[in-house]
Amino acid sequence: MRRVAVTGLGIISPVGNNKEDFFNNLASGVSGIKKISSAFSHRLSVQVAAEAAFNPQDFFSVKQARNFDRTTQMSLVAATQAWDDSGITLSDEAKGRAGVYMGTGLGGAQAIDDVYDQLYREGASRVSPLSITRIMCNAPASHISIRYGLSGPCLTYSTACASSSVAIGEAFRQIKAGFADIILAGGAESLLTYGSLKCWESLGVLALEDAEPSASCKPFSKDRTGFVIGEGAAVVVLEEMERAMGRGAHIYGELIGYGSTGDAHHITGPTVNGQARAMHLALEEARISSDEIDYINAHGTATIANDVAETQAIKKVFGERAYGIPISATKSMHGHLMGAAGAAEFITAVLAAENDALPPTANLMIPDPECDLDYIPNKGRAGHNIRTVMSNSFAFGGTNAVLVARKI
Repeated sequence: MRRVAVTGLGIISPVGNNKEDFFNNLASGVSGIKKISSAFSHRLSVQVAAEAAFNPQDFFSVKQARNFDRTTQMSLVAATQAWDDSGITLSDEAKGRAGVYMGTGLGGAQAIDDVYDQLYREGASRVSPLSITRIMCNAPASHISIRYGLSGPCLTYSTACASSSVAIGEAFRQIKAGFADIILAGGAESLLTYGSLKCWESLGVLALEDAEPSASCKPFSKDRTGFVIGEGAAVVVLEEMERAMGRGAHIYGELIGYGSTGDAHHITGPTVNGQARAMHLALEEARISSDEIDYINAHGTATIANDVAETQAIKKVFGERAYGIPISATKSMHGHLMGAAGAAEFITAVLAAENDALPPTANLMIPDPECDLDYIPNKGRAGHNIRTVMSNSFAFGGTNAVLVARKI
């Protein structure tokens, strides 16, 4: 089995549109959660979201932008950042062993809203012939593959909040087993449309607006009320280690473990056992003990059920040592990026190790006795010696995905 390096990072998010701004803002506790700016916000009972400061006209012509849903637009920009960051150049032959693995929950949500608005409200008799190619979930992966001529495996995973972690984990396995040498892997989501927000609102999992909107998401805090939906795209370049070292690439870390389980329990209710088994499997593949984990980026949605279940699952895996591991839930600042969440949080964990700095869990003002681990409340920490990190993603539907990486 071959080793897998992380050699490129790309991010579009509510707290920064490049890896430096993204991590520095998280480390400083900067929140991207604000009042929803859209014209339909007055028709929502929940009026906060984490919008990315992303203008497609900065990257695409008007004609190009029409071809892509916002999810695909952000994917292409994040993938370009990651590709350029990696410094990779490929021969035509090498492109046959390079691929794209992306995750998304819903795909082209804005395109879906636009089509239904035209058909049902305006009574249109036809819609754009580009509608299907804008809506389809595999549009981001396909357009990235086309842009770089990568003719290896091109796959899309849709496992709700775990989509991009699964994409990264499965890409890791593909390289490790020798079926590919390089894969752009990650995810994207943009659900800040009237239709999707009304659906989430009706489910009752969205955070109530705080007096200070930026403080509305409170993972692991006693007064938490739910998550805040965000949007963004996060992509990493995974590369076979010897190839990366041979060309002198900057290596952010080595991806060493991936665990994936299904709760087989409830469509929205998490289980401690499912989450714990995913962490165990990731550690097992990494061939390390639980004592070697220096930091965990928690799934940390700020829902009542998930935060307690995740706390219990971490205790189940790490025992008494769970109390000594620094853990943070960065959704408190960048919101829940859904299909992009796992990749964004994996990038956070990798950069935490690279910078020996830990981002906080913002808005953790009232400790919950049931969530009593070291959740790095409110203020980041610098000067830590961080070598091995874990990133958790636990999704609706019961898919759990855990990634483990270490600094080289």
